[in-house]
Amino acid sequence: MKPHFRSSPLAGLLLLASLGAAGAAMAEPAPPFAALLAQAQASAPRLAEARANIARAEGLARQAGVLPNPTLEFEVENFSGSGPFRGTSLSETTARVGQTLELGGKRSARVAAGRAEIDAARAQARRVEAEYAFDLAAAYAEAEAAERRLQLARESLTLAEEDARIASALVDAGREAELRRLQAQAAVEAARAAVQAAQAARETAFGALTTLAGAPAPITSIPASLLESAAPLFPGAAPAASATTSYLAAQAEREAAARRLRVERRRAVPDVTVSIGVRRFEADDAAALVAGVSVPLPLFDQNRGNIAAARAEAAAAEARLNAARLEAESAVRTSAARSAAAESRLSAARQGESTAHEAYRLARIGYEAGRLPLAELVAARRALAEAREQTIAAAVERISAQAAIARLSVVATPGEQ
Repeated sequence: MKPHFRSSPLAGLLLLASLGAAGAAMAEPAPPFAALLAQAQASAPRLAEARANIARAEGLARQAGVLPNPTLEFEVENFSGSGPFRGTSLSETTARVGQTLELGGKRSARVAAGRAEIDAARAQARRVEAEYAFDLAAAYAEAEAAERRLQLARESLTLAEEDARIASALVDAGREAELRRLQAQAAVEAARAAVQAAQAARETAFGALTTLAGAPAPITSIPASLLESAAPLFPGAAPAASATTSYLAAQAEREAAARRLRVERRRAVPDVTVSIGVRRFEADDAAALVAGVSVPLPLFDQNRGNIAAARAEAAAAEARLNAARLEAESAVRTSAARSAAAESRLSAARQGESTAHEAYRLARIGYEAGRLPLAELVAARRALAEAREQTIAAAVERISAQAAIARLSVVATPGEQ
């Protein structure tokens, strides 16, 4: 007889608890932003791609300096024919070695172009690193802000429930109409919906941070606040327009394009192939040296199409450099003003939150005493929630403004948090 197993609610609870414990073990809090950025240098796919592009450019540069391979030729003539040429008694055997000599400075032009490509790849990697630091700072700040918004929504729900309790007590005491109880309950339901929306936004923000950082385990919390940090996010990140990452990358690309144009022009010069060998005469039992020179006649292919394409590419790189210069000048001019405005906005938002908190406290006292209607209390509570949201948004904007300055800089190393 087979044993019969019956599931029980206790077994289900134990299973859920074990799964929850496993999920908690796999999750981890975020380290301070500086530490997270340092860790991401080795795990972020975007940075790994930039390093791979540098390695690719280095490999192509090594290949550019390699000489053409020599050719080995073996030739047999006048054998296995008819008449006196039957067999191999009158055959002639030639062994020849040939080498192509590149003229017009082709090899040196290729080597210079390869070095320029390495410089361009490194400049692009520095630009990617700076932009990645900006994106990671923004994602870190958004995750912390989402966590704070969830806390704010929960606090608003608690306040709404307390206001509903007070309204219900006043209705029971005959001091308010039944309509006030229904209005308070509607406010509670709206606050619950806001909590659910904030929870979903929090999960989305932390998921984006985990993906961007390339973290091996999901990031679930931020113990070290970035929004409350008073120190500059990236100290010393205030470059001139000619030293921004985008401008330097465009400048390196322009140089690489100019080097590629020089390579294509050098390719139009014909190469010379020289050869030397030994020829064996079977009939005379003798041998002699053979030598030759071959030069292609540039009648049809003069590499004009590739030269025109490279010239157009160089012109496009020059245009991109001019555009990058104008954009860098504009960004440098506005970045400092944006950062100062963000600091002022945050200070004003914090003062407004303090004022709104005091206004809500007084409104609640007045409502409990019967001197203010429920609408005044609800309006004060809504104003407090909006003031707290403004403080969070201003703190996020401050971090974004500081990170935007760092995105312009070659050095994207955050300060200690």
